Amino acid sequence: MRWLLLFLEWLVDWARGSYWYLVGKRSALCKQCFSPPGQQEFDQQARDRVLAQEFSADKVASGLDVVVIGSGIGGLTAAAVLAKLGKKVLVLEQHDKAGGMCRSFTVKGFQFDSAFHYIGQLHENSLLKIALDQITEGQLQIAELDPHTDTVVIGKGDGHKEYTVYAGKRQMEAHLKKQFPNDTRAVEEFFKIMKVCSKKIHLLCDLKLVPLWFARFILWSGIADWISPIFKYSRTSTLEMISSLTNNKDLLTVLAHISYGVPPRDSSGMVTALFLNHSKRGSFYPKGGASEIPYHIIQVIQKNGGKVLVKAPVSRILVDTNGRAYGVTVKTNTEVEIRAPVIISSAGLLATFHNLLAPEIKSKPEVMDHLDGVKPGRGFFQVFAGFNATQEELGIASTSYRLYKSNNMDTVLEEYFSLDEKDAPDNIPMMYISFPSAKDPTSKSRFPGQSSMMIHTVVNTQWFGKWKGIPEEDRGEDFNKFKMSFANHMFDWACVHFPKLREKLVMLHAVSPINKHAGATLSAEHNLERFKPLTIAKIRSTTPIKNLYISGQDVFCTGFSGALHGGLLCASTVLGHVVYIDLLLLQKRLKQKAAKKLD
Repeated sequence: MRWLLLFLEWLVDWARGSYWYLVGKRSALCKQCFSPPGQQEFDQQARDRVLAQEFSADKVASGLDVVVIGSGIGGLTAAAVLAKLGKKVLVLEQHDKAGGMCRSFTVKGFQFDSAFHYIGQLHENSLLKIALDQITEGQLQIAELDPHTDTVVIGKGDGHKEYTVYAGKRQMEAHLKKQFPNDTRAVEEFFKIMKVCSKKIHLLCDLKLVPLWFARFILWSGIADWISPIFKYSRTSTLEMISSLTNNKDLLTVLAHISYGVPPRDSSGMVTALFLNHSKRGSFYPKGGASEIPYHIIQVIQKNGGKVLVKAPVSRILVDTNGRAYGVTVKTNTEVEIRAPVIISSAGLLATFHNLLAPEIKSKPEVMDHLDGVKPGRGFFQVFAGFNATQEELGIASTSYRLYKSNNMDTVLEEYFSLDEKDAPDNIPMMYISFPSAKDPTSKSRFPGQSSMMIHTVVNTQWFGKWKGIPEEDRGEDFNKFKMSFANHMFDWACVHFPKLREKLVMLHAVSPINKHAGATLSAEHNLERFKPLTIAKIRSTTPIKNLYISGQDVFCTGFSGALHGGLLCASTVLGHVVYIDLLLLQKRLKQKAAKKLD
């Protein structure tokens, strides 16, 4: 029976692909229509003309086809694809710079990325690289980082243990086996699972593109499980998956990427496998910093007749009596109504439904059902540090560090989130440390003698609840003391592993979950419920409100690539045309071209 279903799946895919290839409509994304990267622009005024075009009513063109709320990578990807395919697009961003979590900012002469670490899967002719090249028209320059991608530290004090993760198609698995000689079989089996998840992730994307009734049917009938084990992996917890392979808690902690705040027993094993697979073929960083990404995407949008305007806070999505979205209201000094037949929100699923819809709309049963299985993600607390020293003097590199208080993170995180706010700063259970200046090859020439560090951890947003809604300048000394108590403890922990940091420290900048940038929750929580196949099918770009679409991380997965794929899925839905097919055809051509060069 299983072989019959697999054959039928192959037959349907073959027939659909053959039909599209022979008579289907092709889009401009099939063509490699970009030139080699030009000279990089680092003049801030010139960059601001792209990244910081301030909103005003007279800049809004008539006859818009699409309005996009939010200029994160999900929103910009959808906007760039739609603009390249002939749609008149306007992107509205509430902050003073476009780019979302890929924005860069400067504090006391030090440049930092808001919430960006690196991108994986950007090896030559990978699908992600081709998609990124299309929306930047090949102008984004990237640097491949050292193959030593991560160091995982478990425990504190003299008894702590260190493990290293190296990129490489075969090297990653081999290196882990060397460090866990008694668990080589477990590592092998996990990498088999990882391969299935990376090869078959498109099946879960398909759940978002087929009619929901059909997705429900193949899941309810068990057909999906016959087709591929990825459906089982997506609803299996990380703890259950890895515990079935080994009882080594250190190995569990190394494999489980807990940095986004969900413990192994509550996270999806599939997501864990995809996180590790993401850096398997290397990790990459934009030359010039994360803001290079929106800088080049926005120019593609502009080239194709669109605009990206900042300081444009959308206060309401307008919905008519027939339940159709028809525009948005931007509230600055006055309220400006902007109309378009398609509204896309990349502001986050929960933020869109809770904050941008009228009460009578968001209380409808179909809207509430759409959010079933989705809850807010963890709050993030970030520390940005600047040093008057080179990376050689500090002993830092492009390698990221994951620090864990224990190898029993399920219990540790549960205890941590239940703490009273006064006890929380002393009991931080984990941190993620990265050094942007060591990743960016242009940093040495642009910021000579300087280095930068970014640390993040998870926090309970309720600890900061009393200050929510109050402007930062009015929160008082108690807020600053509370915020800096987290920052100082985090910096002290980092200095244990990098002792040269302390004497070269120039500035320490802390960002809490209630700040206007960076510290905000990244997306809906990545818990097990969210990645059950039926929830995956339900959380798609379409919404119960006609003409309102969702883009970004909440459509697919957290992180840069998750947001970008969320944008591609959204554009595909709006167009009624699966743009992945165009990208896959281009990928095939580029691989054939590369093969001929080798002959």
